Amino acid sequence: MPVLRVALDLPLHRLFDYVSEAATAADIGLRVRVPFGRGERLGVIVEVPAESDWPIEQLKPAGEILRDLPPLPPDFFRLCDFASAYYQAPLGEVIMQALPVGLKRLDPPDRRNGRAGKKIAPMPRPELTAEQVAAIEAIDPSAGFSAHLLHGVTGSGKTEVYLRLIERALAAGKQVLLLVPEINLTPQLEGRVRARFPDTGVVSLHSELAEAARERNWRAAFGGEASIVLGTRLAIFTPLPRLGLIVIDEEHDASFKQQDGMRYSARDVGVFRAHQLGIPILLGSATPSLESWANAQSKRYSLLTLRERANREASLPAIHILDSQRLVLKEGVSEPLLVVIRERLARGEQSLVFLNRRGYSPVLACPACGWVSRCKRCAANMVLHLADRRLRCHHCGFEHGIPKSCPTCGNQDIHPFGRGTQRLEGWLQEQFPEARVLRVDRDSVKSRKQWEGVLERIHGGEADILIGTQMLAKGHDFPKLTLVGVLGADSALFSADWRAPERLFAQLMQVAGRAGRAELKGEVIIQTQYPDHPLYAALVRHDYPGYAATLLKEREQAGFPPYAFQAMLRAEGPEMSDSIAFLKAAAALPVIAEHENVIIYDPIPMRMARLANLERGQLLAESHSRPALQAFLPAWREAIEGLKAPSKLRWHIEVDPAEF
Repeated sequence: MPVLRVALDLPLHRLFDYVSEAATAADIGLRVRVPFGRGERLGVIVEVPAESDWPIEQLKPAGEILRDLPPLPPDFFRLCDFASAYYQAPLGEVIMQALPVGLKRLDPPDRRNGRAGKKIAPMPRPELTAEQVAAIEAIDPSAGFSAHLLHGVTGSGKTEVYLRLIERALAAGKQVLLLVPEINLTPQLEGRVRARFPDTGVVSLHSELAEAARERNWRAAFGGEASIVLGTRLAIFTPLPRLGLIVIDEEHDASFKQQDGMRYSARDVGVFRAHQLGIPILLGSATPSLESWANAQSKRYSLLTLRERANREASLPAIHILDSQRLVLKEGVSEPLLVVIRERLARGEQSLVFLNRRGYSPVLACPACGWVSRCKRCAANMVLHLADRRLRCHHCGFEHGIPKSCPTCGNQDIHPFGRGTQRLEGWLQEQFPEARVLRVDRDSVKSRKQWEGVLERIHGGEADILIGTQMLAKGHDFPKLTLVGVLGADSALFSADWRAPERLFAQLMQVAGRAGRAELKGEVIIQTQYPDHPLYAALVRHDYPGYAATLLKEREQAGFPPYAFQAMLRAEGPEMSDSIAFLKAAAALPVIAEHENVIIYDPIPMRMARLANLERGQLLAESHSRPALQAFLPAWREAIEGLKAPSKLRWHIEVDPAEF
């Protein structure tokens, strides 16, 4: 009787064998219902072996093999095999997380046909700059695999380069996968793509889509009806029968790294997928990740550069640094910044005040006894949200009402300390009562419909002063926006996270790039207590290459990535002592001595040591050889699986960790 080897969505590094009278090798890649424990699960057939490692009489019979879709293709399984091996994740978890929820249900609901999308007026093709032409011509889709890094200043027309390359791929009968880091970038880019290719099937894949819409779009991509797939990180696993080009916009963005389940980098998986299929991949950014920049400097990637803005009437904004130690600040805002905001209001232009801290105030505190509004579930403070009359933890989501008095001493004179976007919004509205002030953060914009409404208001000139977090920092083109003021950026300069300066530079360069993208001149004002810091000097010069060279030299001297390769073992449980004891046991396993090129450091608590009532520790494994680290990790993981641990303790291995 034929044997089926099935991948199930379980945290186990194994596959499961069943028997089936109706199965053949042609069924590899189909979904199948199988008994598991006292219930039933849906899995994917990955092999029809000649025999099983288990006695045939011990194998349970499989249930129905679902044939409503063609089998998942071999290149999809090769991609999942790579991700499973590289990121130390169970193969079943990798395969099943790549499918939409509806295809993983034992009893999927009936689906209605989707409504036809709104007709979008075709968009004309703008005239290209010489740099754009050179970038497009440098990518030859007939030459097989090639990786390209497109470094273009903000407003240089990177998206137009993407669209021309997509146009060429479509003419050759190929599909294109275009990834963006966040959902809020999708509507504007999707509109541009649909307008440029009104007669081409375009679908989006991201977490905010309704279940039925996501499944419908996934089926269209898998079946080849959709020629352009626009998505966030999980879309990198979408099986596409005619894939001919991968584009990853804002490739530096941390959102491309999954932080739970299988902790993968969509950017890195994309490079592997392009190599596997023998097709080009284009990574685009105004501030590339240092890993990608180092690959371009070493010629592993081809470096394409756009130094000028695509709009010939536009120029890069002038960036000015204000020494906040020499200025009087009111609610964190200096008088010179208020003056230039007032000038923009008089001219009918828009201003953006950037503060990457939502809520009314970072903390509520009692001056009498020192009580602060700490989260009882996390090692973090609860943020005051005055509009909702709530204290809310931005890490675990726990919230409760604002106390009328200090919970410790009863003092009724408790105060908010620090400022967030809500507090700044109210204060700026008082300073400019005639202005239309619009706050844009994750508290005011929670859905795609709300986001589209906000964008429409900004483009329609219905807002004079924008107050925004990183939601407004990238990917948006507001022609009337000519001033950006930056508050509270200094904290990242001295963070314990060695990636913080790289991320701060990228964030500030991106938000500065919102100013002056049309014929109106742009200006950026950055308030800082450290005006002589090299990061701000590089920003004033718009000198990403120079600052990247400085950071890479520091990384090389310190032995940090990309000059070393890392994996982090993390453990979390009700008690920190249990987490650290488990990590110490993992650090003492005999298998470590067999891998001399791998260094194991001491276990320590994570920076956010307590999260959602779990105490978290971590243990770093490092090597100067990626192959050496990859050879070590499977053996180490298997040995760790044999350790005895408290029943409530959970652990995982994260390869190429992005957070510390």
